[in-house]
Amino acid sequence: GAREVEYTKPRPNFDTELSPKVRSFFSQRGISMATLEACGVRQERVWSPPLKQEVLAVAYPYFHRGELVNVKYRGPGKAFWQVKGARKTMYGLDDVEDADEIIIVEGEMDKLALYELGIRNVLSVPDGAPAKVKEGDLPEPEADKKFSYLWNCREVLDRATRIFLATDADEPG
Repeated sequence: GAREVEYTKPRPNFDTELSPKVRSFFSQRGISMATLEACGVRQERVWSPPLKQEVLAVAYPYFHRGELVNVKYRGPGKAFWQVKGARKTMYGLDDVEDADEIIIVEGEMDKLALYELGIRNVLSVPDGAPAKVKEGDLPEPEADKKFSYLWNCREVLDRATRIFLATDADEPG
């Protein structure tokens, strides 16, 4: 049978409030403080693996049944990374626990934009859309690294009666 996977538990040290620079970043994109607070958006001075230095990063906490299971960071120059070894899941999972219809978007900013419009039943994939679809048979859930977040969210997704994929108008989308 499938064995239980051991995940690294995130141990963030979030700042108590968002800096003017981070607030401005979101307000220029039409995202209010109320939406940022409701969606749990934070900031943290943290080591950035892609940039190989400590940076001030936007932090998107990923929850599963109220437990923090991962954090995705956005640093300067659109550098993204997540907690190494943490559970892969979807951003906003707890927001759609009882939703009949779920909208899946490619990024946290897309979820925040829809939330700003009053649309609450939205999930974001953790890594955007893949550049290309892999050929061949579907791997077993335990072996599927790229889409492990789907398997980890399966019980919530299975309860939905309709799922909408809202992708970007680009090649991966």
